[in-house]
Order: sequence, then C-alpha cells, then structure tokens
Amino acid sequence: MRNAALTLGLIGGIWGMIVGFFVFGYVEFIDWFGEVPDVATQVENPVLFQAVSILSPLLAIAGGAMARARALWGGVLMLISAGGMYYAFGFNVGTMFPIAFCGLGGLLALAAGRPDDEVAHF
Repeated sequence: MRNAALTLGLIGGIWGMIVGFFVFGYVEFIDWFGEVPDVATQVENPVLFQAVSILSPLLAIAGGAMARARALWGGVLMLISAGGMYYAFGFNVGTMFPIAFCGLGGLLALAAGRPDDEVAHF
C-alpha cells in the first residue's frame, strides 16, 4: 500500500502541477491584460488560487515521496493537498484526477499495514 500511495501521490502532484500552471498563468494573464467582459474575468481571490496552485502539488509530491518511509506524514500531506485543490478549484474535469489520486494516495498511506518505525527525527 505504501508503494501505491507513493505512485498516486507523485502522479497526483504532477497532474496538480499542470493544473497549477494554467491557474497561475490565467490569474497573471488577467492581471496583465485586464478583464474581457463575458469572456475572461478575474477570480474572486487570486492570491488563494496562486498559493494553492503552488502548494498543493508540492505537498502531493512531498507526501508521495515520503509515503514509504513515513506513511502517516505522507498521507496527511496528500490529504491536505487534495483538500486544498478541492477548496480552491472545486471538483471539475480539470481537477478530478489530481484530487482523486492525492485523496486515494493519502488514504492508502494512512491505512498502511505496519506502523512507522519509532526513530529519532534529528
């Protein structure tokens, strides 16, 4: 299950990066060129959109990379990533795969059979 969580977190993070590139670019494009009535308008909270477009894929990839060694931490990071994408972007055709992959990867990491080994963190 840890390997599946790792794979799903990495794939979800890469899909999230693609979505994030477009979201960040759209916000910057509208800031630069201005709104076009009835065609392209600025989002309500552009700072939130830009922050989530950077942080959610980062958390997904970090959580996936961590899933084998620290399943609990990796699972929590992937679930935060999925929740952030859902909160900011909603569930639609562009976000369904990153949200689903990160969410499932987070659940699999949390449900991993053996507990994490107790080791010193520093």
